[in-house]
Amino acid sequence: MAEQERPPVQEINLSKEMRTSFLDYAMSVIVSRALPDVRDGMKPVHRRILYAMNDLGMHADKAYKKSARIVGDVIGKYHPHGDSAVYETMVRMAQDFSYRNMLVDGHGNFGSVDGDSAAAMRYTEARMSKISMELLRDINKDTIDYQDNYDGAEREPVVLPARFPNLLVNGGAGIAVGMATNIPPHNLAETINAVLAVSENPEITIDELMEDYIPGPDFPTAGQILGRSGIRKAYETGKGSLTLRAKVNIEEDAKGKETILVTELPYQVNKARLVEKIAEHVREKRIEGISDLRDESDRNGMRVVIELRRDANANIVLNNLYKHTALQTTFGVNMLALVDGQPHVLTIKQCLEHYLEHQKVIIKRRTAFELRKAEARAHILEGLRVALDHLDEVISLIRNSNTADIARDGLMENFDLSEKQAQAILDMRLQRLTGLEREKIEEEYKELQKKIEELKAILADEEKVLEIIREELTEIRDKYQDKRRTEIVAGGADFFEDEDLIPEENIVITLTHQGYIKRLPASTYRTQKRGGRGIQGMGTNEDDFVEHLVSTSTHDTILYFTNKGKVYKTKGYEVPEFSRTAKGIPIINLLQVEKGEWVNAVISVNEFSEDYFFFFTTKHGISKRTSLSQFRNIRKGGLIAVGLREEDELISVRLTDGTKDMMIATKNGYLIRFEETQIRTMGRTAAGVKGISLRGDDEVISMEILEEGSNVLHVTNKGFGKQTPEAEYRRTNRGGKGIFTCKLAEKTGDVAAVKAVTGEEDLMLITVAGVLIRIPVQDISETGRNTMGVRLIRLQEEEEVATVTKIEQEEEIEEGSEEASDTDTNEEETAEEASNTETNEE
Repeated sequence: MAEQERPPVQEINLSKEMRTSFLDYAMSVIVSRALPDVRDGMKPVHRRILYAMNDLGMHADKAYKKSARIVGDVIGKYHPHGDSAVYETMVRMAQDFSYRNMLVDGHGNFGSVDGDSAAAMRYTEARMSKISMELLRDINKDTIDYQDNYDGAEREPVVLPARFPNLLVNGGAGIAVGMATNIPPHNLAETINAVLAVSENPEITIDELMEDYIPGPDFPTAGQILGRSGIRKAYETGKGSLTLRAKVNIEEDAKGKETILVTELPYQVNKARLVEKIAEHVREKRIEGISDLRDESDRNGMRVVIELRRDANANIVLNNLYKHTALQTTFGVNMLALVDGQPHVLTIKQCLEHYLEHQKVIIKRRTAFELRKAEARAHILEGLRVALDHLDEVISLIRNSNTADIARDGLMENFDLSEKQAQAILDMRLQRLTGLEREKIEEEYKELQKKIEELKAILADEEKVLEIIREELTEIRDKYQDKRRTEIVAGGADFFEDEDLIPEENIVITLTHQGYIKRLPASTYRTQKRGGRGIQGMGTNEDDFVEHLVSTSTHDTILYFTNKGKVYKTKGYEVPEFSRTAKGIPIINLLQVEKGEWVNAVISVNEFSEDYFFFFTTKHGISKRTSLSQFRNIRKGGLIAVGLREEDELISVRLTDGTKDMMIATKNGYLIRFEETQIRTMGRTAAGVKGISLRGDDEVISMEILEEGSNVLHVTNKGFGKQTPEAEYRRTNRGGKGIFTCKLAEKTGDVAAVKAVTGEEDLMLITVAGVLIRIPVQDISETGRNTMGVRLIRLQEEEEVATVTKIEQEEEIEEGSEEASDTDTNEEETAEEASNTETNEE
């Protein structure tokens, strides 16, 4: 017996084999485990969990089921890895502090922001969240490809239909071999708006996307992002670093002792560990000034209380906390995702474009599926119509056939039918032969023909596909949108800014009615000759305009006074600089204003002199005068400028030199004029004294400095207005009831605003419906005190003037246009104008 031949020995280069094997392993980890797909934003494990839950019927409207059941199904069918890996992934998908929009609705203990782990899978229950069902919608309509699972016994999806851009909405993190991804979460509505913008304008720039649609990441734990440079770099290159900060408020008690309150943390910061770290720094004296530290968080929200010693400066302590603890962290953005199975670092626009292309494929495949289904049904109905048209012959043929196969073949041969049509005729019930059922068949056939035409039109027209994508994305946005949580505030990663490094230059700061602020070099507003066209001041919305415009310097201090009686400050250079036509940033991104708080006055201060004063007046007629020097030290979280009583609001603030006449006006048409020295100077937190005594339900609507030679302008909430010379208002003592200044009737309504004008301004009127009208002050009639005035704006029934603002006059005369004529006298209702002067002054 011949000796069995041995297989030949293969000589292999060890280094080459190691290189090849390791590369195969690395690619397997990259493609099949660690990186998300750009289309649905999911790694395989996330996709398999949701698909298994969908397969088990664990929908958002069904009962919860044990987590162990889900994990077992995922491991047994699709994911041959450890149960803890699958369960921990599912737990993260159910945590509101990990996912911006949770994909799993958990029932039980799923961990906490303190780092507590979830209960064992045998104790917890879960089901799909409502929004996760949008990721799998239409999955049964041939919208995506399937592949074999690990043992070939099951089929699993290659990608999900993903009816919203999950990659950006929930972000993702993963460590592969030689590469890693770290994509921050974003606001759903902002991300969808950005996709819509790309679909309508493929040439849109990243700057335009950031300015109008997706300003930056939106983390589930809220907090703050410092500055925009890191966001812009991440969006433009796919890589960048964001500086995240906790949301902190500084409170001061009646004795002047300050407390730091932490209400929001940076993303992925463990609160319990943070508190321990702060305590450790205090023990080791790396951070001085803290007397007590406690965590008062409960079901109503987060609250970490850091009490300070009486001699401690809260801002210095806070800066040290930012420097040494996780109250300030960095988030390294690396937008790496799989595109066609290969890893790519993507810009924000590329992420949006890839998602949009995925949706085009989904809509086309779904439309093709529905078309095939409709055509198949129409084909059957065509056969039924033939049978109904030849009913007697069909019945005779079927009755004379020995078997169903013979009957089917006879129908196919005699009536030129397909096998499916012939079988449908054989399966037809006798009740379908009634007249009403025949009409239903005809009606269904006509509807199908119409539907087939529409489906073919969609497949033939890319714009119709895009229109469907826009409609469905808009529907999801409107259904699931919520407000942005993370604030984007001015500043950078530095703890202290060296003002000496910033060049001093003249600037103009603008704040719009809707709260957008920016700065521009003063040179932008160049001097022009009279009659010039002017330049476009800024790119505001149609229903927005510049309400406050301040000429100042980059080194000057800008003070912002709000209706809640607080004052905030920035340096001129801290206001972000934008182009002339840009809108700016929301002021809430610059100042720590609270909900329901808005800016009433913006004042530039070069030095905090004792010779200048702030004059305050509230809605309830309380006035106060405080030395400018008392506002030298204002904390980042603002400072109380005037102590308000219950339900009172700060109406107006003016900077004076101690020699001015002040004018206070009410909604019922009364006005008082007195010298400011009538009110003594008071401390910063003082409430003030009566500036005007109000009658009944009257309230203050305006306070102004009244210069000699100026006019007093009135506007009522029914759209009437007039000017009256200031000489008609005598000086009185403060605290009086004022004199009658405007004749009011049912058609005029109450007084909406009173302004001191010179005639060189424009007036901007806004109604409660958002309608704007701009009127030159010089076009408004000058009449006596006891008159109604003229109609400035025609209002619909129940519509009223909401806001009146005095703004700089613009001369914008079109070339070749005739000079504007005077207002049509028919529009001016001057009834009872000068004849009613017999009314007595009060």
